[in-house]
Amino acid sequence: MRKGIYLLPNIITLSSMFSGFYSIIASFNSDYERAAWAIMIASIFDVLDGWVARLTHTTSRFGIEIDSLSDAISFGVAPGVLVYSWTLQSFGKIGWLASFFMVACAALRLARFNVQMGSAEKKHFTGLPSPAAALMIASTVLAYQEVIDFLRQMKFDSLADMLSLDYWVLALTFMVAGLMVSNITYHSLKEANLKERRPFGLLVVIVAILAVVAYHPALTLFLVSLVYVGIGIGEALYKLVKRPQPAV
Repeated sequence: MRKGIYLLPNIITLSSMFSGFYSIIASFNSDYERAAWAIMIASIFDVLDGWVARLTHTTSRFGIEIDSLSDAISFGVAPGVLVYSWTLQSFGKIGWLASFFMVACAALRLARFNVQMGSAEKKHFTGLPSPAAALMIASTVLAYQEVIDFLRQMKFDSLADMLSLDYWVLALTFMVAGLMVSNITYHSLKEANLKERRPFGLLVVIVAILAVVAYHPALTLFLVSLVYVGIGIGEALYKLVKRPQPAV
């Protein structure tokens, strides 16, 4: 007997794939801002498809597979092409190798996620999630000039001059790619139980954050991405320092 597929979550997944593909085309056309925003939109669709599938009980093996293929395009190929077209092509061979490393690590990260699904990755992620890595690259592209201008206004000209060089973007690309295939634990939204009652003040904080995002979207998203990446690294270092030493 032939089985059908669930349309709603898969349409949302294909919307994420479309956004990732559009980002690639925009990068080819040197429209880096639109390319970065397209990755942002793809990440929203990526959250929605899983949420809708769980809410409507339409999770399927087909949906999992198409979601992985979509993520490989939107959060692997798209940010790899974006960062190469934007900056890394000036480095020649090492530049496109860094971009390929980003794509390859995203694919490996997704493959590991599928293998560990239902076991190790129930409430947290092992390695930086590929959407978070892609958002780190996209938000960097969007906030780059704003950060440079802010540093110059604050009279941090030497730091602004340093960031004007492209070497830190090369290092950032290798770093976020490596974090995807690392064993560093990153928090998931699944850890937050939205059904429980929370203090009223938390809602006020969320509204305030949304207001800041609306006022300075690029800079805020960059800082949020940077903090998320940094929290995982910080917690890993803390666990390493606090690890019990073997008795002599």
